[in-house]
Amino acid sequence: MTTLFVALAAGAVVGLALGGLGGGGSVLAVPALIYLLGFDPAAATTAGLLIVIATSLTGLVAHAREGRVRWRTGGLFAAAGIIPAAVAGALSVRVPAGVLTAGFAVLALVAAVRMLRPRGGPASQALDGAGAPSAGRVARTGAGLGAVTGFLGVGGGFLVVPALVTVVAVPMTAAVGTSLLVITVNSMAALVTRLATPTALDWATIAPFTATAVLGAWDGQRLAAKVSTAALQRIFGVVLLAVAAFMLVDAAT
Repeated sequence: MTTLFVALAAGAVVGLALGGLGGGGSVLAVPALIYLLGFDPAAATTAGLLIVIATSLTGLVAHAREGRVRWRTGGLFAAAGIIPAAVAGALSVRVPAGVLTAGFAVLALVAAVRMLRPRGGPASQALDGAGAPSAGRVARTGAGLGAVTGFLGVGGGFLVVPALVTVVAVPMTAAVGTSLLVITVNSMAALVTRLATPTALDWATIAPFTATAVLGAWDGQRLAAKVSTAALQRIFGVVLLAVAAFMLVDAAT
């Protein structure tokens, strides 16, 4: 019963973050699975992909109804990350647990810094140069983000959103919805290769975790309309900072 309660509570927090911020919640899912629910890092990152796919699809449907998804741009960006996500997903299950934990801790630290650092103005979102981004730059960025998704089992919305804005010139109003398309495609590619490698998954824990994450994502969207994004970012940024510090210490000992 205690495990079920923890899974439900953790899923709700992850969903609130994803729904309210469009990213960052999945970075909390893996540490919760490892330290609160007893998953090993390989199983936690695989379960994280399942949770990311379910919550991202939920958010994608909501944003698509509002016309806030750039399907062609997101599809091209995601296509560049499919193979790297699949390859990284296959390699991840063969990496020592300590290395995987340390890598995830660094990613959580990056996410925390991005949430706590004040956002720049429009000038910081401008493309380098006056023209459209090169196909090579788009491909490299999409491939890199796909590899991160596959290796660490996170959606990486906190990285995908700014990449879409600065590299592909997607307006911020459509960046979150489009990022969910990218995250969903890359996560599915990574999950296919991971499931081909035998990994024990506790479905009795994953199912309620995922269910409350999906419900939390809907609540997070409503919460975002009432509470400023900056305030939500600071709250989750502080939580992520603490999580990253704990995981780094754990990986080093």
